[in-house]
Amino acid sequence: MALTLYSHPLASFCHKVLIALYENDVPFQAETVDFGDPGSAAALLEKWPVGKIPVLRDDARDRTVPETGIIIEYLQQHYPGPVPMLPAHADKRLDARLWERIFDLYVSVPMQKIVTDRIRPEASNDPFGVADARRTLDTAYAMIETQLAGKTWAMGDDFTIADCAAAPGLFFASFAHPFTSGQHNLAAYFERLVARPSIKRTLAEARPYFQFFPYREAMPERFLHD
Repeated sequence: MALTLYSHPLASFCHKVLIALYENDVPFQAETVDFGDPGSAAALLEKWPVGKIPVLRDDARDRTVPETGIIIEYLQQHYPGPVPMLPAHADKRLDARLWERIFDLYVSVPMQKIVTDRIRPEASNDPFGVADARRTLDTAYAMIETQLAGKTWAMGDDFTIADCAAAPGLFFASFAHPFTSGQHNLAAYFERLVARPSIKRTLAEARPYFQFFPYREAMPERFLHD
């Protein structure tokens, strides 16, 4: 098998790439990275010294591809399927990339700040940083609520790279920093995301690891059991 994805089932940015792979039934081998295992960590660092996951290795083309957006674009270029992740129209492509970045930078990143702070030793907590992350999520949720008016997916009728980014960020953020009661577009979008087969599959694979998610008590039962 030409493609190997170095990832972890609980990592939201890894979910983003998995969703794109599953949308187009791209065959690949999953290699779980365990940063607590020196051998596993060293194998990743050899391929990508930054040490961030996911990383895609394409043996057929002798290419190592890091960074989620680049991986998804690489897959579209070299392993295309029936669901293009980046629109063909130039302006729509830019919009999809913009909203991919919004979901990454203003949903997933502040969500991770809130989550990681909760598992830090008490003396190492960062209340100011967490408060700032929550304000960022409030702003992002309001922007997304407006963007989704009259739309099925982030860009309209077509599922794109923006939705791949949205799904994991919103999934974990919704438990760490819930949507407000008036954010009907956002809540309905969330339900469409978690019902999509590629996302359901990704979440099912992550389920055994949800026990390590520090906001697990906020997860509805439907996400914890088959």
